[in-house]
Amino acid sequence: MESSSTALLAGFRPNYLLCPSLPSSSLIFSPPPRSHFFSPLKFQLQTKQLSFASSQSFSPVSRNATLSDTYSGTVEELADIDWDNLGFGLVPADYMYVMKCGRGGSFSKGELQRFGNIELNPSAGVLNYGQGLFEGLKAYRKEDGNILLFRPEENALRMRQGAERMCMPAPTVEQFVDAVKATVLANKRWIPPAGKGSLYIRPLLMGSGAVLGLAPAPEYTFLIYVSPVGNYFKEGIAPIHLFVEHELHRATPGGTGGVKTIGNYAAVLKAQSAAKAKGYSDVLYLDCVHKKYLEEVSSCNIFVVKGNVISTPAIKGTILPGITRKSIIDVARSQGFQVEERLVSVDELLAADEVFVTGTAVVVSPVGSITYLGKRLSYGDGGVGVVSQQLYSVLTRLQMGLLKDDMDWIVELS
Repeated sequence: MESSSTALLAGFRPNYLLCPSLPSSSLIFSPPPRSHFFSPLKFQLQTKQLSFASSQSFSPVSRNATLSDTYSGTVEELADIDWDNLGFGLVPADYMYVMKCGRGGSFSKGELQRFGNIELNPSAGVLNYGQGLFEGLKAYRKEDGNILLFRPEENALRMRQGAERMCMPAPTVEQFVDAVKATVLANKRWIPPAGKGSLYIRPLLMGSGAVLGLAPAPEYTFLIYVSPVGNYFKEGIAPIHLFVEHELHRATPGGTGGVKTIGNYAAVLKAQSAAKAKGYSDVLYLDCVHKKYLEEVSSCNIFVVKGNVISTPAIKGTILPGITRKSIIDVARSQGFQVEERLVSVDELLAADEVFVTGTAVVVSPVGSITYLGKRLSYGDGGVGVVSQQLYSVLTRLQMGLLKDDMDWIVELS
């Protein structure tokens, strides 16, 4: 272990300024403590050249990206960790991607850099006024070793829409997708073996420039980091149990509930923590006006099944337009289901055959019970519902390259 740590840390210098041409208020990257990288993980140090060929003729060194002197262009063999017991938590990988621009400018010259802590001016817009967005998507490893991305352009488009709402510049769709590809390939050894999980990809867009008065930041940073993950809920594909919250609300009309801004998620922590302390998996929120229409779970969209009809709350500004949600709607219709996007009353939960949630992290997760106003309603016999299982199987097989991609959703790297 000692030799492995020394080898991988070679080249690090304390408080090493990776972008010396940037102003002193810019991000400074320094490596986290050794234990942050190496405990409790073990590594194999055999290396091989990284292949950048892909089905879309991708090169990681595009006109919008450069490799910093911390990126060697080689990757180690598959990381030696316990893939069978991989949960949904941060396992720091090797590299992150960084790109900057000024207010009113354009992003250019992104870099792959060693994953590490970042330093921000205390007056950074993201710290003082919450000017930040994030995205989430996954990469999967096929049996033949090739890597699959699922609809990355959709994440790019959603970030651009959110950036417009938050008065931020954003990378172009091409820049975003190229950056994701480069980051994934640079961290290829962290992608779990086929069927063992996925590489979670977290793009961030934040106001990194210093600002004191309430105003858009003068500088912005786009950053991508990754982590291998297993199931989001500890139950896995087993049913989860939701508490319906009718006093606290996730979003309001005219607010930012429909974009993936960082503030939306801090607002759910109080209700979520209370629910989890009582043994529930998560919280289902109602609209804040009538307090009777379904909106979202903390980080998931919700679906209600009755016969051959699947209903989900319509996107109306307070609900995040989930990419998995959008994909499940298309998959369900291709499987012969009727899908309705409309107002869905909490009372409809009482008559539902099945309920399930969707999201990048959870994919499809069946709901085993709903607790509302002190009354608990269970679905089925405690197992996974037929519709939930069917849609989960189709979508995950598409994501992992086990089904023909008639939707043109998959980007394949090798």
